[in-house]
Amino acid sequence: MSYTSAENDIAWRHWRCEWSLSPDVAYLNHGSFGPAPKEVQRVRQDWTDRLQVEPFDFYVRQLEAELSHAAECLGEFIGTSADNLAFIDNATFGMNIVASSLDLQPGDEVLTTNHAYGAVLRIWREICRRTGARLVVQRMPEPLNDAQELIDTLFSGVTEKTRLLVVDHISSPTAVIFPIVDICRRARRQDIPVCVDGPHALAVKPLSLDALDCDFYLASAHKWLSAPFGSGFLYAHPRVQQTLRPVVVSWGGSLAGAESRWQDEFHWSGTRDAAASLTIPSAIDFLCRAGILNFRRRSHDLAQYARFRIGDVTGLQPEIPDSPGWYGSMIALPLPPGDEPPLKKGVRDPLQSQLWKQFRIEVPVIHWHGRRFIRVSCHLYTSAREIDRLAEALRELL
Repeated sequence: MSYTSAENDIAWRHWRCEWSLSPDVAYLNHGSFGPAPKEVQRVRQDWTDRLQVEPFDFYVRQLEAELSHAAECLGEFIGTSADNLAFIDNATFGMNIVASSLDLQPGDEVLTTNHAYGAVLRIWREICRRTGARLVVQRMPEPLNDAQELIDTLFSGVTEKTRLLVVDHISSPTAVIFPIVDICRRARRQDIPVCVDGPHALAVKPLSLDALDCDFYLASAHKWLSAPFGSGFLYAHPRVQQTLRPVVVSWGGSLAGAESRWQDEFHWSGTRDAAASLTIPSAIDFLCRAGILNFRRRSHDLAQYARFRIGDVTGLQPEIPDSPGWYGSMIALPLPPGDEPPLKKGVRDPLQSQLWKQFRIEVPVIHWHGRRFIRVSCHLYTSAREIDRLAEALRELL
C-alpha cells in the first residue's frame, strides 16, 4: 500500500500558516476542538464589532436577515432549505432540544448504539428517567466490517415501543462511519423517527439532508468545517418542526415584526452574540476554496497513514476495513491495555498527559467499553511528519 499522498507534506505545508496553531504543537485533536482558520477568526470578530457599533439596530433590524442568509449558504452546502435550519451553540445543545421536545410516556423506548457520544447517552438517560421511558443501547458487532450486519443488529433492538432512533453519522469514540442513508431508509419504512448526531460528518462526508429524510440532524460547525466555536445547527424536517420546544424560553416570535417561524424560539434567547453562526458562510467559502474533495482525500490519506504507522508500533489494527467508507478524516486506533484502574470521570489517561507534557502532542486517548484507543484527527494543516512524531513518541512510551 502506498502512502505517497500523505507523506507529500511539501505540497500542503502552506496550509499550516492559515491557522493560529502553536508551531511547537502537533495538534491531532481537531475532532474535539477544531480551531478556526485566521481568516474565519477575523470575520467572526468583524461581526462582533458590527454588533457593538449599534446593538439595537443590529439585533432588531439586521440580525434576522443575516441569519437567514447564513442559513441559505449552509442549506446549499448540506442539501436542504434554510427553512429547515436553526442555529444553535452545538450538537449537544440541539440534542437537548430534541430530547426535551419528545413526548415520551412510561414504557416508551429510545434506541441508540454503544458507539454513541457520552453526553448524548447522558441526555437520554436523564430524559428517560424523568418520563419513565427506557433507553435501549444496542451493542454493535465486533469486528465491525459488514454494513448490513450493523444495520440488522441495530434494528433488532426495535420494538413496538420504540419512539425514536438516535444514531451517529460518524461516531465520536470510535470514529466509525455509520451507513446512515440505509439506516434512515429502513427507519422510514418502519415508521421510526430518526435523530442523527452528525458533528463529525459535516464537511467530511457529502450531505443531502432532504434526500436523507431523517427527522432531526445535529452538528457542530466548529469541528471539520472549522467555523468558530459556538456555531452549531439543528435540522428539523417539516413534519416535526412544530413539535420542537426551546430549552430556554424567551419572547418567541420575530424581533423585526416579521411573520413568526419555528426558528424564532431558538434564534432569540436574549442578547446572545450570533457572530459564530453568521461566520459559517465564510468557513464554507474557506474550505471550498481549498477544495472540499482535496480536503477529504488529504485528511483521509493522513488518517490512513496514521493507521499504518501506529499499527506498526502497537502491532494492533482497527476492527474496521481500511476504506473511506468506514473512516474519514479521523481514526481511532487500538492501544495495548494500560496498567491503570478504570479512570474516573474527567480524568485523562496518563498516556495522553505524557504525550502532551513530553512531546507537545495533543491527541486524545479514549477508554471505550474496557478498551483503549488513540484517536487521530487530520485536517489541512496536519502533516505526515506530525504523525511520525506521534508514532515515535508512542514507541518510546509504550
